[in-house]
Amino acid sequence: MSSKAARILFSASSKRPCRPTNSLSSCRRYSTPTRLPNNDLRRIAEQQGFANAVAQSEHFPNLMTPDALLDLHESKTFSPNRHTPYSNTVIVRNNPSMFRVAREIELGERDNDAVVVDEIESSTDAMKPIKFLHLPSSELQKLYRAQVIRYVKQQTGKGKIERYSVLIVVGNGRGLLGLGEGKGADFPSAVAKAFPQAVRNMDYVERYEDRTVWTEMENKFGSTRIILRPRPVGFGLACNPIIHEVFKVAGIKDASAKVWGSRNPYQVMKAVVRMLLPGHMPTLMGNGIGGEGRTMEKGREMRSAMEIERDRGRRIVPLHT
Repeated sequence: MSSKAARILFSASSKRPCRPTNSLSSCRRYSTPTRLPNNDLRRIAEQQGFANAVAQSEHFPNLMTPDALLDLHESKTFSPNRHTPYSNTVIVRNNPSMFRVAREIELGERDNDAVVVDEIESSTDAMKPIKFLHLPSSELQKLYRAQVIRYVKQQTGKGKIERYSVLIVVGNGRGLLGLGEGKGADFPSAVAKAFPQAVRNMDYVERYEDRTVWTEMENKFGSTRIILRPRPVGFGLACNPIIHEVFKVAGIKDASAKVWGSRNPYQVMKAVVRMLLPGHMPTLMGNGIGGEGRTMEKGREMRSAMEIERDRGRRIVPLHT
């Protein structure tokens, strides 16, 4: 064999893969998957959440385009100046009611692109509390009212200064009742404060058969002590004149009441409204489930039948025959 052939044979034998005889694992290399750090997992989750939010945002309106209903305001844009290199847009007024404009657009009374400021709502009358009530004016006119008026005169060196105080009870005559108090230099201003407060405080009174109270109740407010008793059908209202007016507003037709102590109309009206509204503990019932009432809850309003049923875990069945 020549030297050239020997070199070729040696190079070919050196390129063959080695086969170790000790262990198979020494030649084969296995790679196990490594777990990503918590920061990477958190970043990937945030990226996926952002991608999902972008995909869902396609279903929402684009706020960069003007809208005839949502862009009901007058704005003023200030160009960049020596104080700031940016332009600023300031909303000057946002008085028109978007719901009124929506109704006008739906009825075809207003063009979608036309934005006209309502002269009535842009006046000073729009800031009165009566404008912010949840009921329209047509429903407010149907409410029943009962009011107590008192006024005082302060004698000064320049003459007498009068102040009026009004306590108003409003309701729909079908279980809705609310109390409001207002004070002012004259009677109209006091009523303007008391009436919106009474409408906002309205709540439903629990009535048995939609005509009388559920049970006999007793309450003491200041030096005024009142007892209310349910009566049968056709009995009518046999009670104090102030309580009579409150019962008519609340829609109670058959009941009797007795007043001891102070018969101040202010005290009587506040006491009877506090007894009728939900939350007060009825007499001889304590906490409603057989225990004594809490000391901190003394003077709360009448607890509703549903609340007592929920605490007892069973339904209340009327036993009147």
